[in-house]
Amino acid sequence: MRFDIITVLPGLLESPFAHSILQRAQKKGLAEIVVHNLRDYANNKHKSVDDYPYGGGSGMVMSIEPFALCIEKLKSEREYDDVIFLTPDGVTLNQGIANQLSIKQNFILICGHYKGIDQRVRDLYVTREISIGDYVLSGGELPAAILVDAVVRLIPGVLSDETSALSDSFQDDMLDAPVYTRPAEWRGHKVPDILLSGNTREIEKWRFDQALERTRERRPDLLGE
Repeated sequence: MRFDIITVLPGLLESPFAHSILQRAQKKGLAEIVVHNLRDYANNKHKSVDDYPYGGGSGMVMSIEPFALCIEKLKSEREYDDVIFLTPDGVTLNQGIANQLSIKQNFILICGHYKGIDQRVRDLYVTREISIGDYVLSGGELPAAILVDAVVRLIPGVLSDETSALSDSFQDDMLDAPVYTRPAEWRGHKVPDILLSGNTREIEKWRFDQALERTRERRPDLLGE
């Protein structure tokens, strides 16, 4: 799986992709993450990629030309399943979307900045728009990192225990059950006896009941009717 990420702040993405699961996925050859500096495609001596908005108003708007040059170059080299724009007015990212994307191969991720990007980029090139929540960030770099993490961890072979991702919160439209590890008792607080019983069937029933109760309390919207 390959992610080509277009940004004006490539340094902001160095750390998220250089550690933990994302680093492991790249070393195993299961994921390829390439960051492209949009300024490399600016046709002016100052390498500026933004301009004042038509019609007036505050802020600066990212220009269409650098995006077009970068996207068209990338598309000339390989086929892409989606060109994704990270934006607050996109569809909110959830586990279902991450699952859908995890079975695809190549993506271009567009990170906006300033006031936004020229609408023509969205009209002509973008195939999917995704938000990570109902709030505004300074740019699309952090949402891009979150999206990549959510998708890459689902690729078979990335996690040490491949069944781990299948039991995460939201996979079955429920939150995960409480989890415990050693010691069995700490400062008078004990692990539930059922988890120490060795009775797999009863443990699974307990986990399901706990997950259902937690979901009802915290996210009843996930349960629908």
